[in-house]
Amino acid sequence: MRKRIAIQGIKGSNHHQVAREYFGDEIELVECLSFHSLVDQLLEGKADKGVMAIENSIAGSIIPNYALVYENNLHIIGEHYLNIHHHLMGLRGQTIADIREVRSHPMALLQCREYLKTQSHIKMVEDVDTAETAFRIREEKLSGIAAIAPEMAAEMYDLEIISPEIQTIKNNATRFIIVKTVNKELPKEEINKASLRFITDHKRGSLATVLNVMSDCNLNLTKIQSLPIIETPWKYAFFVDVTFDDYNHFAKSKSLLQIMSEDFKVLGEYKNTRI
Repeated sequence: MRKRIAIQGIKGSNHHQVAREYFGDEIELVECLSFHSLVDQLLEGKADKGVMAIENSIAGSIIPNYALVYENNLHIIGEHYLNIHHHLMGLRGQTIADIREVRSHPMALLQCREYLKTQSHIKMVEDVDTAETAFRIREEKLSGIAAIAPEMAAEMYDLEIISPEIQTIKNNATRFIIVKTVNKELPKEEINKASLRFITDHKRGSLATVLNVMSDCNLNLTKIQSLPIIETPWKYAFFVDVTFDDYNHFAKSKSLLQIMSEDFKVLGEYKNTRI
């Protein structure tokens, strides 16, 4: 039976590419046009696992997704890094001079802004998804309209790449997390990364004390992100990623952090794929 994998976007999107690279070709895609919809598909049992972008090397963290994972009690069971390549594409036979409007996800437009500034005749329009825009151009035969999308989208929807690799910064990568409604048990010797969420006391030095405990337990802090707690103004939850060589070190830190912090929760224990 094929695994049902929920993705944000449609076939040809970066999320689709990650799903294919992580799980292989023998999957059933569950296409979602929002991350909230993706979570709903998991909670309703319509998908087995989900692929969610969580941070980009240029644009930073996708902060709402941290809250979605925590609030819906999802478990991070893996991660995948994807180098992002943006291509300008449209119906076949057109040149850049024929394009009057480019549509794509706001993040894609932002990451290609320097190139688009050189094309003053082209209007930028924000859209829901990169691949979905490409699909609509083909379905509605939208002449004069271009999409910014992955190469896979051009192949799937028979569009022509008018200008390849138009991203401003060529070294552009996005980290995706693999989520599930129940934890996936890995042998402890295979686990070398974890995602945590906790709240510290509203006292001077509280966060520093927690971070010192991590350091003393030989954990390497690779990510820290704060998120305000809506019900308590000026109080913050911290989302942290740590790596480690020995699971016993992490286990020791867990027992200490549960005592030292409020509402401590392990969001996932998995393999570090960027060592």
